[in-house]
Amino acid sequence: MTETLTLKNDLTENLCLAFAGLNDSESVRIFLDDIASPGEIRAMSQRLEVARLLSEAKTYPEIMRLTGAGTATISRVKRCLDYGPGGYKRVLEK
Repeated sequence: MTETLTLKNDLTENLCLAFAGLNDSESVRIFLDDIASPGEIRAMSQRLEVARLLSEAKTYPEIMRLTGAGTATISRVKRCLDYGPGGYKRVLEK
């Protein structure tokens, strides 16, 4: 996906380093509370759950029912899983 190339700059590198420097989920949660709105956090959480369910070969209707995500969100996550740089896969493997 070409989007990831445009996101690589000093600002996003600093953000990535900030997350990488946090050692536990409580620290990450507190940082997320500061840096993102509740809606943004819910959206990111939903996308990760959609990725997990897609990796388990769940169908779109099942995923919609389980997460409330729409087909556009599910399709975007599927596209990232299939053609993206592998971020979801790295997280899901851990």
